[in-house]
Amino acid sequence: MKHSITAQTRRSHRGPARRVGRTLALVLPVFLVLSGTLAVTRVNWTGGPSSSVLTATDVTSAEVSAKSVARAPEDVLRDQLMSELQDKNPGVVLTHLQQAVNGHPSLARHCSSIARALGRAAVRIYGAPRAQSYARPVCDTAFASGVLAAHS
Repeated sequence: MKHSITAQTRRSHRGPARRVGRTLALVLPVFLVLSGTLAVTRVNWTGGPSSSVLTATDVTSAEVSAKSVARAPEDVLRDQLMSELQDKNPGVVLTHLQQAVNGHPSLARHCSSIARALGRAAVRIYGAPRAQSYARPVCDTAFASGVLAAHS
């Protein structure tokens, strides 16, 4: 007489808990490394007394109003280069734009709009033919497209 044996589950099908465990085993180390990297970038490594974490009592109303009035770096650069364009030729100003973008890569996404504005301003100051003579491949020839847009 044979005893009936209940069918055992196959080892490859141990259920959803095993799949969840495997997923966590793959994802968790990546998550921990990334969160640790982000935490390290927020640490004040200069050793100065300023804390990287501010509490509500650390911020005065004057500091809040000063921060709200603060302008974006690309706006400051645009205004600086526009005023420089009054005194210097567009070639020098374009060189300064390229140096600013090289020094602060976060300004690269604004480079084309600044160069186009410089091109339009150069047409107002020097006229289209002379302004076009200063065109260089700074910010994907955006200066030249600004000259063309102002001339049209």
